Amino acid sequence: MKTGLVVAAMILTASSVIAQNPQTAQQSDSARAANARNRGGGRCRSAPSDTTGNAYNCVDAPNPLSAPATVWLEEMTWMDVRDAIAAGKTTVIIPTGGMEPNGPWLVTGKHNYVLQANCEAIARKLGNALCAPIIKLVPEGNIERQTSHMASPGTISLREDTFRAMLTDVVHSLKMHGFKNIILIGDSGGNQPGQRYVADSLTKIWNGNPVVAHIQQYYDYNKVSQQMGSKIVEGKSDNLHDDPIITLNMFITDPKSVRYEERVKANKATINGFSIADRNKSLELAREIVAFRAEVTVDFINKSIANKGTLPPPPRP
Repeated sequence: MKTGLVVAAMILTASSVIAQNPQTAQQSDSARAANARNRGGGRCRSAPSDTTGNAYNCVDAPNPLSAPATVWLEEMTWMDVRDAIAAGKTTVIIPTGGMEPNGPWLVTGKHNYVLQANCEAIARKLGNALCAPIIKLVPEGNIERQTSHMASPGTISLREDTFRAMLTDVVHSLKMHGFKNIILIGDSGGNQPGQRYVADSLTKIWNGNPVVAHIQQYYDYNKVSQQMGSKIVEGKSDNLHDDPIITLNMFITDPKSVRYEERVKANKATINGFSIADRNKSLELAREIVAFRAEVTVDFINKSIANKGTLPPPPRP
């Protein structure tokens, strides 16, 4: 209950402050009226004689360039995003990763590399979706006294309330730009509770407009392993925070993230007895992993949108 009130308070803070100061409210209203056509970080040119504005800063300025091929918001201009939403791309995915230790082969940004491949695949398969920037910092254990992954150098952790507050602000920002479906996917186990809570809380506060949904089923590595079956046969465990599925999912984004060339040269290109040394074979398997994860996630995104919010937690095995 306390946390729910905090989330609601974050949404209402700005309006509450203005309501307590009528003069500020009046100034803000007049300023908004005067600047209603301003966009793009500058002033809209009000007339041909206006030397302090620019026509490209106007709310309805035509985009001088064709639409980019990307699905990532950070790789688009404000005009690109505006036009994409107007054209029907009203679903946006917020991916969360992490910075944590993963043995001697995988870089600390493991989950972020995975999401670079997976979010793009999911958005393209949906057809009407874009990807928000990957949220790379998440709860990884107590900062002081250090617990869990925080014991290993390179880990960066957030307090749970900080994580939830950040998610709330990101979701709220995207809502204000007109997205109708805001989807949360997390590639790490510790991300799931906060995402579910924020999604459920905001869906309730906004009465399902927009739909805010956490997709728990995205984070199901066991199902991916079952799907790959005999194509990825592991031997004795190396007892590392690593496995062939996640290694290959990173590999397709950047082989350097799994230290591919160095491992091949040092005859260390295996994990749990499975070899990744054959580049072509590894890429083929990686593509299959990404495609399967996208297919499963898209199915549950569509079900969540139809449900007007996060689906009930999957039953425990």
